[in-house]
Amino acid sequence: MMNISITKSFQLLAFSSNGMRQPLLFIVFFALYFIGVLGNLIILIVIVIDRHLHTPMYVFLSNLSFLDICYMTITLPKLMYILLSGDNAISPLQCFTQLYFYNFIVVMEIILLSVMAYDRYVAICKPLHYHLIMNKKNLVLLLCVNWMLGCLNSLLLICFISQLSFCHSTNIHHFYCDTKALVKISCPTKLFQILYRLESLLFGPVPFMIGLLSYIQIIRTILQLKSTNSRRKAFSTCTSHLTVLTIFYGTVICTYMTPVSEYSGINDQLFSVLYAAVTPMLNPLIYSLRNKEVKNALLFLISHK
Repeated sequence: MMNISITKSFQLLAFSSNGMRQPLLFIVFFALYFIGVLGNLIILIVIVIDRHLHTPMYVFLSNLSFLDICYMTITLPKLMYILLSGDNAISPLQCFTQLYFYNFIVVMEIILLSVMAYDRYVAICKPLHYHLIMNKKNLVLLLCVNWMLGCLNSLLLICFISQLSFCHSTNIHHFYCDTKALVKISCPTKLFQILYRLESLLFGPVPFMIGLLSYIQIIRTILQLKSTNSRRKAFSTCTSHLTVLTIFYGTVICTYMTPVSEYSGINDQLFSVLYAAVTPMLNPLIYSLRNKEVKNALLFLISHK
């Protein structure tokens, strides 16, 4: 951890690179944060309270809402402070702490979305075996493995990054401490480069292919149904998740699967805003507006109160 003590502080140079206050941008990101946290919190409360929603699909959805709340809380408060105060400095300890929890949550959400795709595959393609495959024991096991993988991956990554020599600069051209942004200003070792590529492959294309193959099978199964009403009902159970999956993976792939270069910084920041602020805010709206069970449970809760 010697490099942490050598570097006094980093500078987050994104929307307030000149040290000027940005009150309008602060209002925009505060609105995104408030709406996102409130929406996900409502979804989480509704699922916990309504016993009819205590099924694997909605247990995964409640976990997704919790991760989205954490997602936004890790990145946006520091950005809002910078926009309001103009102080871009972030200490190495704060930076690596933010990086650890950010990678933790990102990996968990990537795996969770793939697990949710598999859950829809089993429900539609193997309905008779659904309760056998997605039983309580397997459900708890999947969630525990997800948390363990997220924790171990983030811990391994942060141990390597904290040992890097930031020989180029201490200016991070991003609005939070991001792995790709830190790699740009460091002199990475060959071992770290190998680890970074393996991590990008393991938690990028692999989960994406699992989700893609699951939905290919789902669509094939649905198209084979003879009843139009049955096809409509089958599609309605997975369109919300498919929408979220498409938005999330689209922005993540555009950010992390592109090569590190001098000109990718602005694009990375724009895509990062989409998946760190906009997507978590849209998820509750997508699931509540397109999911009758969540909408009915929410209406029942409001009317009951």
